[in-house]
Amino acid sequence: AGMPAGEAARAAFGTLWRSALEPAIEASPTWVLRDYHSPNLLWLPHREGIARIGLVDFQDALIGPAAYDVASLLQDARVDVPEPLEMNLLGRYVRARLSHEPSFDTGGFTLLYATLAAQRATKILGIFARLQRRDGKPQYLRHMPRLWGYLQRSLAHPALAGLRAWYAANVPPPNGL
Repeated sequence: AGMPAGEAARAAFGTLWRSALEPAIEASPTWVLRDYHSPNLLWLPHREGIARIGLVDFQDALIGPAAYDVASLLQDARVDVPEPLEMNLLGRYVRARLSHEPSFDTGGFTLLYATLAAQRATKILGIFARLQRRDGKPQYLRHMPRLWGYLQRSLAHPALAGLRAWYAANVPPPNGL
């Protein structure tokens, strides 16, 4: 909006996110690359099966919930992923998990997916705005409408209604939306 958020808005933002992210703390931990998206994947045709997929830019990997990397891949910050394709791939992921782990909590995972996708979109929107303002790199602004769309898509989860209302009241959409 061109000005800092007021103290009440900042406090509400922190409170809403702390509450929304509690399930992430409780989630089963695994390796998370955090930058798991199409530009960091390589197709290796001389290999077989899953070994055909190569990864670059994994130096920031850490332990966290698997839903974060699923969100990184299915809501690629630099490539449009239409919602029907995202939902189809998310469904395939869930079905694969269920086939290997019959007790897999689909509802809990999809909530965690939506939450972490919204958190990730928020983070990247801020990073790209900072890169433009502080570092004079306006090329990142072209991705803002896509990220804003992903954020809105994720905030549509019913459990994120409080966050959705906070964004509607406090964050104007990027120019042109």
